[in-house]
Amino acid sequence: MKKNTNRNPVLRWIANISFTIICLIALFPILSLLLSSFRPSSELMRNGISLVFDPSTLNLDNYTYIFTQAEQYWGWYGNSLVITAVTIVLSLFFSSMVGYALAVYDFRGRNFFFLLVLFILMVPFEILMLPLYQLMISLQLINTYTAVVLPMVVAPIAVFFFRQYAIGLPKELMDAARIDGSTEYGIFFKIMLPLMAPSLAAMAILQGLGAWNNFLWPLLVLRSNDMFTLPIGLATLLTPYGNNYDVLIAGSVMTIIPVIILFIFFQRFFVAGLTVGGVKG
Repeated sequence: MKKNTNRNPVLRWIANISFTIICLIALFPILSLLLSSFRPSSELMRNGISLVFDPSTLNLDNYTYIFTQAEQYWGWYGNSLVITAVTIVLSLFFSSMVGYALAVYDFRGRNFFFLLVLFILMVPFEILMLPLYQLMISLQLINTYTAVVLPMVVAPIAVFFFRQYAIGLPKELMDAARIDGSTEYGIFFKIMLPLMAPSLAAMAILQGLGAWNNFLWPLLVLRSNDMFTLPIGLATLLTPYGNNYDVLIAGSVMTIIPVIILFIFFQRFFVAGLTVGGVKG
């Protein structure tokens, strides 16, 4: 026992140092991008993004340009915010209902539908893009925000996650609510959904990150420059005829802000939602 007690602090220090090094490695690209956003675009074109630069060249010109002249950038920013917000709300609403139904109700074909969710979950989205694109053409939704959001409304990963979480919900509350005369929708929205708050918060972060960083699918269905999302808009700044680093670098830093706000808002539920949802079932 004494030997194990003496080894625990050493192992703990090794683990802390190891995780600290991993965190620094992960933060290195973000730190490089942040410092580069204060450098002149001419220097960026000569030396690229790095931590080696002349401190005397640091200034706020890039951010001044974004807030005073880059109107198109804020249009892209607003498009991404709207699409992300709508995707989070609709995905949480419909995916939680589907996952909850697969977990608590015993109906014919339940296992088949769950296996179908698992099958779609294992198929890469790149394989599904062509039939989805043809479907958007048939529905005449090309170059609309509906085409961007619609395929993400019922996400297989969210359905699976909510199903695993709902399995652990106390079924006695449902029986008591039925005795009191509550409808099935009332049971879900008034009783069960509040109990699923940690899972909702966890999936809000994951679905929000996916919608905010989504590049390939919006690139396929959007045509107008004023309807582009932020990842597509920033990508258009890199052309064979010139690179607008004034907007590209500083604008990329600004894209991190909504992600940080989203995580701060839901962080106290995030770990609990992932942990409980991952071990149930």
